[in-house]
Amino acid sequence: MLFEEDQSSTARRTLSASSRILRRLHLDGPLLASLAVVISYGLFVLYSATGQNLAQWLNQVERLGLAVGALLLLAQIPPPWLKRLSPAMYVLGILLLLAVTVAGTVGKGAQRWLTLGAFRFQPSEIMKLGVPMMCAWYLRERPLPPSTRDLILLGLIVLIPAALIAKQPDLGTAILVAAAGFSVIFLSGLSIWVMVAGLVALGCAVPVAWHFMHDYQRQRIITFLDPSRDALGAGYHTIQSQIAIGSGGVFGKGWTHGSQAQLEFLPERSTDFIFAVIGEELGFLGQMLLLAMYLVVIGRILYMASEAQDTYARLICGSLGLTFFVYVFVNTGMVSGILPVVGVPLPLVSYGGTSMVTLLSGFGILMSLYRHRKLVGS
Repeated sequence: MLFEEDQSSTARRTLSASSRILRRLHLDGPLLASLAVVISYGLFVLYSATGQNLAQWLNQVERLGLAVGALLLLAQIPPPWLKRLSPAMYVLGILLLLAVTVAGTVGKGAQRWLTLGAFRFQPSEIMKLGVPMMCAWYLRERPLPPSTRDLILLGLIVLIPAALIAKQPDLGTAILVAAAGFSVIFLSGLSIWVMVAGLVALGCAVPVAWHFMHDYQRQRIITFLDPSRDALGAGYHTIQSQIAIGSGGVFGKGWTHGSQAQLEFLPERSTDFIFAVIGEELGFLGQMLLLAMYLVVIGRILYMASEAQDTYARLICGSLGLTFFVYVFVNTGMVSGILPVVGVPLPLVSYGGTSMVTLLSGFGILMSLYRHRKLVGS
């Protein structure tokens, strides 16, 4: 009995020490734990998706270390500083996007990267955070819901970088940037009539957008409606992905035993289509487990948003939660064949460094706003 009491006392002291460390670092324990679970699951799946390529897997671990460092750093920045940095971050992002159009590095038919010595990055990733932060900064001291004039200005703040990104061309990232910005506008309290008018305007803009799309983007949309019309071309990704998911059944074929993935029938298996690898090897249950983990993360973000004490923090936290949901929905939708293929990675799971750094940076900002909330005036 005495031994059990000593164990219980030790456990309580350990838990208390951990809580103090998290408070000092301005980290949220529940969100950090849920992110760690998703990332661990992602690394487990990624090892198989890379064809058991240990070097590539370790490269992802190194990138994860950089992303965690960004999270820790941003979590220490007080909210007043984040507010002051928001316009500068947005302007810097616009300038870098303009630099891409002039001197960007071309890869796979797209001009999306800037190369500085040995360092190569996508400026468009900055705008996934820069756009919602700028929108929240603009609305921070204005009456809500926003006026018509404010809505027009906010629309320009969102659409200018989205258009520059779509021009690269990078339709997937442009959609995510626009979703991040418009989620802030949505959370600012739009009336039902404004939302209806926005949907009507969006519908009217579709023919115009179609005119400015690249041929391969139009082909993707046409193929989405009927993948079999070009089974070995534009429809190949969708067809192979559906075969992989369907063949996995409920329980899957087993880790590292997926035929579509391991025999390289499935394109982009470690990046955009890694959700199909999960479906083939871990089955429907493996996919549902991951989606449940995502739901926990999103739920925690929305709770943190509800606890925010000022307009800026509420809009940023809510936007990050909704944008994270869009990430998951678009990727799983395109892999399952219910959405066109637009090149959106599965968050915290797909192979890639820039996206991981951007995501965890956003979570660092979220934790800063939440853990510093007692210092922010209501």
